[in-house]
Amino acid sequence: MRIGRNGRPQVSRISISLPRELLADLDGMVGKRGFDSRSQAVNDMVHRGLMEHKHQLGDEIMVGTVTLFYDNSITGLQKALADLQFRYIDEVISSLHVHLMHNQTMEVILVQGPARVLQAIADEMTSRRGVISGKVHLVAALIPQLHPFNRDQKANKRSGK
Repeated sequence: MRIGRNGRPQVSRISISLPRELLADLDGMVGKRGFDSRSQAVNDMVHRGLMEHKHQLGDEIMVGTVTLFYDNSITGLQKALADLQFRYIDEVISSLHVHLMHNQTMEVILVQGPARVLQAIADEMTSRRGVISGKVHLVAALIPQLHPFNRDQKANKRSGK
């Protein structure tokens, strides 16, 4: 992505043709969602479409969240979800869970890795008995490296090498 002198990404202008009804619907959405312009709305839609396309490709490294809503009174469910997060420790960055009323919990898990792996993690979590609903949301971005060393260096440091 090229950055202009103003510190913002450089943009290119394109022209598109739309049927009048579709344009009217677009203008309605621009107003209802509070976009500043048609361009901003189209940019948002194209970005979301491209993210879904990259997600479907499978090997693109992405970052995102898995959001779960579940019944925490189901025996073993919270442990099973924690065990899954540990099993995928390379992809699971962090999680936050909030206890809601009526034995319900909402959990948001921050993940990074190949899209197909992240989708598999989400599928394993959402298919557990007691999970009421779940959704994965991915974007083509990366979290900056959390540690200044790799695993080999870490192992050597622990062993005194």
